[in-house]
Amino acid sequence: MDTKARIMDDAAMDRALSRIAHEIIERNKGTEELALIGIQRRGVPLARRLAERIEIFEGTQVPVGVLDITFYRDDLSLLDDHPIVKDTDIPFPITGLDMVLVDDVLYTGRTARSAMDALMDIGRPRTIQFAVLIDRGHRELPIRADYVGKNVPTSQEEVVHVCMKEIDGTDEVEIAAR
Repeated sequence: MDTKARIMDDAAMDRALSRIAHEIIERNKGTEELALIGIQRRGVPLARRLAERIEIFEGTQVPVGVLDITFYRDDLSLLDDHPIVKDTDIPFPITGLDMVLVDDVLYTGRTARSAMDALMDIGRPRTIQFAVLIDRGHRELPIRADYVGKNVPTSQEEVVHVCMKEIDGTDEVEIAAR
C-alpha cells in the first residue's frame, strides 16, 4: 500500500488525546463513576493513554478495561474460518458506570455497534460514550463519536493506518491507497 499522506505525527496525537481527555472530564463533570474500555487492538493503548492524562489532570485513577469484539462482529463468517480472539479484561463491575469506549478509527460504525453489544452482555452501564482518534466518515449505521481527535474525509478506496508506539514502535496516522 502506498502512503498518500501523513495526517498526524506523535505531537499531534498527543495534543488530540489531551484534548479528548479534557472533554471527557468536562462532559462527565469529573471522574466519579467513569471508566474507559479500549477496543482490541489499538483502542487499548489509546484508552490507557487517556486514563494517564485524566489522572494527571484530575488526580484520580480511572479504571481501564480491554474489550474483544470478535464474536460480536456481523462479518465474522467473512473474516476467517478461525478468527483470532484476543483477551477481554474488564476487572470491575460496569453496571451503573459512565463507560467510554475507545477505538482508533471510526468508519462504518459496525465496530462500535459490536462493542456496545458486548458491553451490554457484561453489565448495564449508566451511559456509553465513544471516543476515537480518527473519524473518517462513510457510516453504514447511525453511530457517531462523542469525542474525536481528528475528522479526516477519505474515499472508500483509502485506508487509515494508526500506528501506536506500544504496538508498532511509532506514533503516527497515515492515509494510504488500498
